[in-house]
Amino acid sequence: MRVVVQRVSEAAVRVEDNIVGRIGRGFLVLVGVRTGDTEADAEYLAEKVAYLRVFPDEHGKMNHDLFTAQGAVLSVSQFTLYGDCRKGRRPNYMAAAAPDEAVRLYEAFNQALRARGVHVETGQFGAMMQVSLVNDGPVTLIIDSRGDAQ
Repeated sequence: MRVVVQRVSEAAVRVEDNIVGRIGRGFLVLVGVRTGDTEADAEYLAEKVAYLRVFPDEHGKMNHDLFTAQGAVLSVSQFTLYGDCRKGRRPNYMAAAAPDEAVRLYEAFNQALRARGVHVETGQFGAMMQVSLVNDGPVTLIIDSRGDAQ
């Protein structure tokens, strides 16, 4: 699994002009699932995201995690994180998991965050979504459960 974590002061996701998820301070997390990922990948990434220390402390150093910052997560599924653009002009998505497997692991990731006490809002799996955010910093990180993009 792969996530793109963006520290935000606010973020929202809309489906057909309806807001389905919204947070203030926290992380917008784009979540991609690849073929062969397991619940262990979801748990690993939930642990990383929940305790990622990228919020400023009283000295402006990135020392605080979501809990200390009183933040939340807006989690949005995004199979295009596994788009391979090395050949041709159209990305190849063969590495992305099939929808039934991807939704199961996306939901496992969200549940693993909630089990750690993180407030999680979500997009709508498989829907055409419009995501808006105010990237704070900007701070944007890529974390891969297999270590490919760290």
